[in-house]
Amino acid sequence: MSAWSEERRQRHAEAIRRWKPWEKSTGPRTTEGKRRVAQNAYKHGGRSASVIALEKLMSALARNEREARLSNLG
Repeated sequence: MSAWSEERRQRHAEAIRRWKPWEKSTGPRTTEGKRRVAQNAYKHGGRSASVIALEKLMSALARNEREARLSNLG
């Protein structure tokens, strides 16, 4: 990956200021598009406190099982 030179960065910034892409942004126009973006902030619960607690419990159980197997070998 090549880093942008300061000159290239400035040229690109000037080009973007000329293009003004933010003036062309309209957001979703169709019903389907609006339906899809309405879910952008949806929280799925995958990192909720209860899920994290369950993951910790499962890790502890797996660790205990590994330790028990190792102690039975020796």
